[in-house]
Amino acid sequence: MSILGTRVIRTEDPRLLTAGGVYVDDLREPELAGAVRATFVRATVAHALITGIDKSEALTQPGVVAVLTAADMTDLPAAEPPGGEVPGPDEPPAEGPVPLGGKWAEPLLAVDRVRFVGEPVAIVLTDSTYQGEDAAELVSVDYEVLPAVTTIAGAFAGESLLFPDTGTNVCVRGGRDISDDSIFDGCDVVVEGDIVNQRVACLPMEGRATAAAFSGGKLTVWASTQNAQLARLIFTAIGLPPDAIRVVAPDVGGGFGAKIGVDREQIVVAWAAKHTGRPVRWVETRNENLMAMTQGRAQLHHIKIGGDRDGKIKAYRLDVIQDAGAFPRMSGFLPMLTNLMAPGVYDIPAVQADYKVVVTNTAPIAAYRGAGRPEAAATIERAVDWFAAAAGLDPAEVRKANFIQPDQFPFVTKAGAPYDTGEYESALEKVLGAADYTSLRDEQRRRREAGDTRQMGLGLASYVEITAADGGAGETAKVEVHDDGTATVYTGSSAHGQGHHTAFAMILQSETGIPMDKIEVIHGDTDLVPDGVGTYASRSLQLGGSAVHKAAIEVKEEAARNAAALFEAAEADVVLDADTGTWHIAGDPDKSLTWAQVAEHADGGLIVANVRFTADRPTFPFGTHLSVVEVDTETGKVTLLRHITADDAGPVLNPVLMEGQRHGGIAQGAAQALCEEVLYDVDGNPLTSTLADYAAITAAELPSFELLTSETPTPVNPLGVKGIGEAGTIGSTPAVHNAVIDAVSYLGVRHIDMPLTPERVWTAISEAQKASAK
Repeated sequence: MSILGTRVIRTEDPRLLTAGGVYVDDLREPELAGAVRATFVRATVAHALITGIDKSEALTQPGVVAVLTAADMTDLPAAEPPGGEVPGPDEPPAEGPVPLGGKWAEPLLAVDRVRFVGEPVAIVLTDSTYQGEDAAELVSVDYEVLPAVTTIAGAFAGESLLFPDTGTNVCVRGGRDISDDSIFDGCDVVVEGDIVNQRVACLPMEGRATAAAFSGGKLTVWASTQNAQLARLIFTAIGLPPDAIRVVAPDVGGGFGAKIGVDREQIVVAWAAKHTGRPVRWVETRNENLMAMTQGRAQLHHIKIGGDRDGKIKAYRLDVIQDAGAFPRMSGFLPMLTNLMAPGVYDIPAVQADYKVVVTNTAPIAAYRGAGRPEAAATIERAVDWFAAAAGLDPAEVRKANFIQPDQFPFVTKAGAPYDTGEYESALEKVLGAADYTSLRDEQRRRREAGDTRQMGLGLASYVEITAADGGAGETAKVEVHDDGTATVYTGSSAHGQGHHTAFAMILQSETGIPMDKIEVIHGDTDLVPDGVGTYASRSLQLGGSAVHKAAIEVKEEAARNAAALFEAAEADVVLDADTGTWHIAGDPDKSLTWAQVAEHADGGLIVANVRFTADRPTFPFGTHLSVVEVDTETGKVTLLRHITADDAGPVLNPVLMEGQRHGGIAQGAAQALCEEVLYDVDGNPLTSTLADYAAITAAELPSFELLTSETPTPVNPLGVKGIGEAGTIGSTPAVHNAVIDAVSYLGVRHIDMPLTPERVWTAISEAQKASAK
């Protein structure tokens, strides 16, 4: 019997729960002996010219080793030549993202201008952390303050330009023409409006952290990163070839997309180690993390949706404006994904979608759990509820009337997404049945008729997302079986909490019969795994796991040849009993060989397979979420009572791992709907740069989620699996959002922007009541 699909407790947890993890700040490597601490001097204004930097007083302080600015970076290689230019604000959009020119480049340390509060201006190296904090305050930076651009409207106005040489704050345009209104001809019901997908903090438990040492011409960097191999490529910016750089990712305390590769501060730390010849450590504070780490979402959507009064949707338009923050880190990639996934799970005959990307004097935006897909789902699911309300129909029935049907797969949407498989109505029906939807609606009517202060709201969201969109890059795996019967898996994927060690050991045991407790999984060290891609976009199991599966098969093929020689039999007559992990002649199980015996016969006592697995296209997980909330109409307070989900990512390798991913994702998605938002004042000063100000959700605000099973295999990989790491985030946000608005819709509330704080909900109720009283 295969171990796959069974509830196996995570093998990583005993060490993490007893000895504890070893994170960057815990490292005590010999190479880091005598390491100095790095402290960054950060911009205190959002937009200004730098007219002078005086580091003389800081250099006189105890323990200060060096104070370095961009002027000291004379040993860096020349910058790459500028790339393509972007179209002007009045030019037509291009098909797809336009490459960014060098004029939009982000320097390692600010050179002549700062563009957001928290941007690094200088680095102070000291013998201890606290000395660095004191010395950094004594670095005097003179600014000529410029008007700050803090909103999308301000970016379009162009009265203050972040990059004057470009002549615009609009850095990328893409998508398709949205000017043809004829797609809405014949629609009986048309709804149009704006939907805000607010800026949020990525907020990993462990902030960014890096330690670096340079010796004998080789740089070693320990970094809290989601992909050591990509990080190594980025570190070549300091003038070293990849083979002169080793990157190690120790235990990583969360990433959520913000730790894909490494950031400018981490490159500066590596350069400082090479420049000074001293090992350097840097661990950001929570204040720095909330102020300067890349953030997520920050999209404004204008939508128009139309259809028949019987609930059939005929046309959908999505106009996306992406706030990139101070630097367009990901060009048009995030809104391009939002455009691609615009129609969601629905077979809509006409879809229009375009996007623009603007820069503002705020922290840069990059990937955050879901990266472009949650934004699409949040808007189409809000739009469907909007449309259902206008048509006077139940939102569940409108969804059923528009789902792509199972016999239509593979299906290419009007936005161009090539969906692999889907059972959308089945997932919805499972959730409606488990929740007893009809009884919940009855209870809702009872409360409304009784005039209860606490009203109930039901919110649905049926979603589809894209995972492993870079499947062409694939993933690497090497499996070694040793002559003592143990095995080692080397993976290019990179764990930071997901359970890779457990999952990959399960795959190897299933194929070979080698017990999990005899399998070691190694990742995140470019000397041991020089070729790899890493962990993001929910790609680990479908690509990294498939690579391990492929390597396991190749190891078995090599072992079969060795076993045949030992048995003095034909290779075709040798079989592996995967339940016991023994080799024998077909029909003669009494005469057997262990893996140790077979490996001992191999060259060097080692059986090895080194592979790369690639997929020819991405996969498209899907599901339905139903949120049940209670809203106090006198205070606006929202309580999440129940959250029921059916998330389908193909066959479940290990329910324990899948449930963990779903619980975490649902919590983050609900947090965006209810409470989390990064805010700036009109001058670009961050208002949410501590956990006293940023409303991170906790377990106290969440119920125990009700998780249903749904498994629809994909033909894209041999395991039949899709990604699950971001699904909970994508489905939960619109479900909670719709539920809150549903609770107060009978009072005349049509829409409330996220986050649905008590103040916003109370204000919406008050305004609706005033309007109805006129």
